[in-house]
Amino acid sequence: MQILVMGGTRFIGKPLVAHLLAAGHELTLFTRGRQPLPEGVEHLSGDRSDPSALEPLRGRDFDVIIDSSGRSGADSQAVLERTGAPSYRFVYVSSAGVYADSELWPLDEDAATDPASRHAGKLDTEAWLRQQAIPFTSFRPTYIYGPGNYNPVESWFFDRIVHGQPVPLPGDGTTITQLGHVSDLATAMARCLDVEAAANRIYNCSGAKGVTFRGLVAAAARACGVEPEAVEIRSFDPSGLDKKARKAFPLRLAHFLTDIHRVQRELAWSPAFDLETGLADSYSNDYALRGATTPDFSSDQALLAG
Repeated sequence: MQILVMGGTRFIGKPLVAHLLAAGHELTLFTRGRQPLPEGVEHLSGDRSDPSALEPLRGRDFDVIIDSSGRSGADSQAVLERTGAPSYRFVYVSSAGVYADSELWPLDEDAATDPASRHAGKLDTEAWLRQQAIPFTSFRPTYIYGPGNYNPVESWFFDRIVHGQPVPLPGDGTTITQLGHVSDLATAMARCLDVEAAANRIYNCSGAKGVTFRGLVAAAARACGVEPEAVEIRSFDPSGLDKKARKAFPLRLAHFLTDIHRVQRELAWSPAFDLETGLADSYSNDYALRGATTPDFSSDQALLAG
């Protein structure tokens, strides 16, 4: 199939493009041109936030459009205004951050959503695609981690463990969160193209199990080759923090756990990485290769001061 990938050279895009090329698809990548390109793809260079940069897409026809970088309905609409709807599928990376707070866990795809979420643009995109009757498959990951992660998720913990710093955790550290490996997400996204029933479906996509913050610290320590008992954990009270200080901790301060049975059942997919093997992969194939640096830990003081 002829596939347009909005992105494709960073984090999610790298393993996804590898899957698609291996399957024999013909790819066009729209990127800002800052990263090396894989062989065998057509490249269109531009910043998608600049309407004029999207003009080379005008009149192009694609069987599939994959948008892993769109944050709002307007982002994806701007692409489809130029290409028209894909003949087969629009594949979208949404976020489990669209769900509202709940007392019931894990959250399935029918759980209430939060229109005031900072990810509300993802919800708008899904609603617009459905309204326009454009066949789509949307993935709602929790925290994505793995090699190439430019968000401070696992690296935040690695930094403190490797440099012998205390790891601040909210409360008693028993809050449950959920991480999913980037390669597993890419595999599911590629797999959905082989499943016609995946049209007009939304899938939670993450690791098979949740983990407490304390459990995450222990797993991250083992990935770094450090005994978990050697890591100092310091508790902080999140209720005493202002909003800016709360952002110093990389994960949301409440439970965050989704049910992934739908994607497992309908796409015949299961995560290849559990948390231990995934963190080890991220550490050895990314973090450990970055070279010696001294991170800034000053924001930790804001957390602990709370």
